[in-house]
Amino acid sequence: QAQLAESGGGSVQAGGSLRLSCAASGYIASKYCLAWFRQAPGKEREEVALTYPGRYSLYGDSVKGRFTVSRDVAENTLFLQMASLKPEDTAMYYCAARGGHCSHSSSDYNTWGQGTQVTVSS
Repeated sequence: QAQLAESGGGSVQAGGSLRLSCAASGYIASKYCLAWFRQAPGKEREEVALTYPGRYSLYGDSVKGRFTVSRDVAENTLFLQMASLKPEDTAMYYCAARGGHCSHSSSDYNTWGQGTQVTVSS
């Protein structure tokens, strides 16, 4: 059973940067999609970034040009570099995995981390 563990969240002022990490343990095949989603209080879970190794990376409209997803296959770790942070980026950030190609729907992912909180103050 694969497990995911996020880290790197925290509090930052608007315009700042943070780097989130997601360490995968257990079996995460190279042909797995890894994704970042986020959820703010009272809001739906939102797609942040999706990455399928060697093929593509996709970003939610609200983070395009500011966030970058990367993956260290050897270390089985997913990263999310966040720059030019805004107060509306405040949310719990989750990494998720699914076998095969990426899906924009969070319900299609069957492995989730516990989340890491990001708070951006104005």
